[in-house]
Formats: sequence, C-alpha cells, structure tokens
Amino acid sequence: MPTKLGKPRSFHKKFKFTVDVDGFDVSAWTKCSELSAELAKIEQWEGGSIIARKEPGRLTFTDLTLERGATSDESCFTWFKDTANAAANSGDVDDEYKRDADINTLDRDNKTLRKWRITQGWPVKFNAGDWDNTADENVMESLTLTYDFFDKAT
Repeated sequence: MPTKLGKPRSFHKKFKFTVDVDGFDVSAWTKCSELSAELAKIEQWEGGSIIARKEPGRLTFTDLTLERGATSDESCFTWFKDTANAAANSGDVDDEYKRDADINTLDRDNKTLRKWRITQGWPVKFNAGDWDNTADENVMESLTLTYDFFDKAT
C-alpha cells in the first residue's frame, strides 16, 4: 500500500507583494524587509544547578525597510520630515504621525494569500538613494519604519 504524504503544498513567492501604508496613494514597492519579532530569554542559575531555569523576557520587533524607485512622489520624504520636525520640537512622536500598514503576499492572480498588519509605524530613516553616472539602473529610495506590533491581519 502506498504511503500518503498529504496534500501538496504551494509556497508563497517573494516577488509578488504590496505594502499599503495608510495615507499613501501608491503601494508599489520594490523591496520590503522581513517582519521579525524576538522574545528575550532570561536564564537563572539557581543553587549550583547545571540546568538553567528559563523565563521569557522582553518582546522586540525589528524595523521594517521599504524600498522603491525614486519618482516625483515625495510622500516618503514628507512623512519622514514632518515626523522628524515634530519629534525635534516636542521630543516625542505624536499619534498623528504614526500609521498602520498592511503587507500582502499575493499569488499570480493578485489574490491575497496572507496579510500582515504593522501598527503605529513611523519613519526613523529616509534614504534618497545614491547616484552613479556609470550605472544603468534607477535611483532607489528607502524608508525605514519602526512600529509597536505586527500581527496576521484578517
């Protein structure tokens, strides 16, 4: 009798995605860095034990970097500049500068396979790109966001 291996799986492709940032008209991005969270591990060595007692510590989320070809659209720089000016004046980033974003993995027919939502994101870095007269490529700008949390969106 043949062995059942289960249903064949189809893996999500890296190249087909959108990132919808609240307040942006265009969600065309060339690259999006990985979403990643890490739970710190606290080890406590008690009474000469050779095995540490382990407990969870703080939860941290890595920053998200979005990259796209530079165009006349200045929405990335404007958001960064407004946030930086507000933070310089008050020492804090007000909620009006924080935005949610959805990262959508798509199939070949543009159907959403999985959606992730970052909450309360705000820009911490803007890069206008680099220029090279000997290169045959587009200028790429990037925007790095920090955020409070991410979760699978419905």
